[in-house]
Amino acid sequence: MSEQRSQVSGNARSYQAGHSIHITETAAPAPQALASLPAAPHLTGREEPTAALLKALGPDGSGATVVTGLPGVGKTALALHAAHQAVTLGHFPGGTLFVHLRGYDPAGAVAPEQALEALLRALGVRDDDLPPAPEEQAGLYRSLLSGRAEEYGPMLIVADDASSSSQLLPLIPAHSTHRLLSTSRDTLTAPDLRPRLIPLDELTPDAAAALITSALTQTRPDDPRPRADPEALARVVTHCGRLPLALTIAAALLTDDPGLPVATLAEDLADTRTRLQTLRHEDATGRSLAVRTAFDLSYRRLRDQDARLFRLLPLNPGPDLSTEAAATLVDLPPRETRASLAALARACLITEHPVGSGRWRLHDLIRLYASELPQEEDRHEAAGRLMIGHYYRICDAADDHLRAVPGKPPPDHFTGPGEALAWLDAERANLIAMVHLTTETAPAVAPYMSASLGTYLHRRRHFHDAVAVNGSALAATRKLDDRRGEAFALRNLGESLQYLRRFEEASTNLTQAAAIYHELNEPRAEGVALGTLGDTLVDLRRFDEAITTLE
Repeated sequence: MSEQRSQVSGNARSYQAGHSIHITETAAPAPQALASLPAAPHLTGREEPTAALLKALGPDGSGATVVTGLPGVGKTALALHAAHQAVTLGHFPGGTLFVHLRGYDPAGAVAPEQALEALLRALGVRDDDLPPAPEEQAGLYRSLLSGRAEEYGPMLIVADDASSSSQLLPLIPAHSTHRLLSTSRDTLTAPDLRPRLIPLDELTPDAAAALITSALTQTRPDDPRPRADPEALARVVTHCGRLPLALTIAAALLTDDPGLPVATLAEDLADTRTRLQTLRHEDATGRSLAVRTAFDLSYRRLRDQDARLFRLLPLNPGPDLSTEAAATLVDLPPRETRASLAALARACLITEHPVGSGRWRLHDLIRLYASELPQEEDRHEAAGRLMIGHYYRICDAADDHLRAVPGKPPPDHFTGPGEALAWLDAERANLIAMVHLTTETAPAVAPYMSASLGTYLHRRRHFHDAVAVNGSALAATRKLDDRRGEAFALRNLGESLQYLRRFEEASTNLTQAAAIYHELNEPRAEGVALGTLGDTLVDLRRFDEAITTLE
C-alpha cells in the first residue's frame, strides 16, 4: 500500500485521478478598493452641519445625501470629515467607495456609466467581466452592493462634485442600509431623486479667524501675529468673505512670509478697485469677490517663472497634469518645473494629488482665474508643445507598444506594453479631452489621436470613451472634408457601438463607412467594414441581410 501527498499554495488547486496528482492554477481574486476615502482635512467651525450629516449617514438616515453650497465653501472637506467620523463610529463595516464626478470640470463631467465602471472596478470586477451595457452594469452594481450588505454590512459611497441628478441616479444603492453621500453646487433634486440636502454657508467670523490662526500656529506654534493684531485679522476675514478657500490662501500668504504683518495683508485685501468690481458680479458658478482677490494677491507674489507656468496651466485639456506635461508646456527641465509647481502648491493655487504622485490639479475657479490673466507668452506655441509634442507623441508610442508584433524590435519610449498601459491609464482623461478639444481647435489632429487611443480603449473596455472619441474624430474629418478619414472614423465608431450592444447605430455607421470606401475604390477597407457590418446584422437577427452583406 502506498500513500501520495501533495501541497499547494497561493491560488493553486490539486486533484487526484488514479495514481496521478494534478495541480492547476486559478486566477487570483481581483483587487478591491473598499477603503478609498481621501484623507480628512482639518475642519473648523462646522459642528452643526457635521452633526446633521452624521445623522443622515446613520442607521436612521436617508439613502442619499447631498452637501450643497457655493464654490470654495468647503463642501468636500465637510463630506470627507463626516465620512471618516461615520466610519470611526462603526456605521459602515462593509467599506467605503469614492468617485470624483468632476461635475463642473471644463473638460466635461464624468458620465454616469463611467462612474459606474470605476465603482465596479473598485468592487473587484475585472475588465473582462464588465458588462457592456449601462443597464447591465447598474444591475451588477446593485447586486454586488446588496450581497456585500448581507455579508459584511452597510457601505458608504462618496460621489464628489456632482452637477446633475443623472450622475447620481445610477449610483444610489438599492439596499436600504447603504448610504450615498455627494457634494454639489446645485440642489440636486428631481422627480426620481429626493436626497437629504445639507446646505453649507460661509464660516462665522470667529470660525474664519480660527481657521487662519490654526493654519499659522500649526506651522509655527509660536507665531504671535494672530493674537497681536486681532482687528487686522478680522479685516482679513471680512475681505475674504469667510470662504474657506480664500481663507486658506490668505493663511498661506502669511505662512510663506513669516515677517508679513496681518495688517499689511488686510490693507492689500482692502483694494476696492478690484474687490468691489468683483463683489458686484456673481455668475452661475458662484464666483465671488474674496476668492478672486485672494487669487490676485497670491498670483502677484509669484516669481516670474512660477507665474508663467500658472498662466499656461489652463491649456491642459483634462482635469490634472503630470510634472512631465507641465515641463513640456513651459519648455523647461522636469526638475525645475517641479520646483515651480511646488511653489504654486504652497500658494494654494494648485494641489498635488496624491502627494508624491507628480500629478497636479487646479480647482476649477482657479483654472478660470488663470485663463483670464493677461498673457505674456505665445499660448498657441505652448499648446502645440503640450498637445503634439507631449500627449500625441507619447500616446502614439504607447499604441505602438500595445500593437507590437513579437520578433520585431520593440518601439521606443516605453520598456514594454505594461509601462505603456500604465501611462495611458494615468493620462486617459487628458487624452480624451484633447480629442474633443482639437475637434474645434485643430481638427487635423483629432482623427490621429483617436486612432492612437483605439487599441487601448478597447483593451481596457472603455467603450463609452471609444464612442466619444470616434464621434469627435468623425466630426473633425467632416470639417476637413476628408472622405477617407471619415470612413475610418465611421468604421471605428461602428465597432465601438457594437461592443456596447447598440447594434442599430453600429449598423448605420458601418453601412456609411462601407459606402464611402466603395466610392473611393478601396475594396480591402470596404471588405473590413462589410465584415463587421455582417456580424452586427447577425446580432440584430437580420440573417438574410447578414448573408447578403458577407457574401
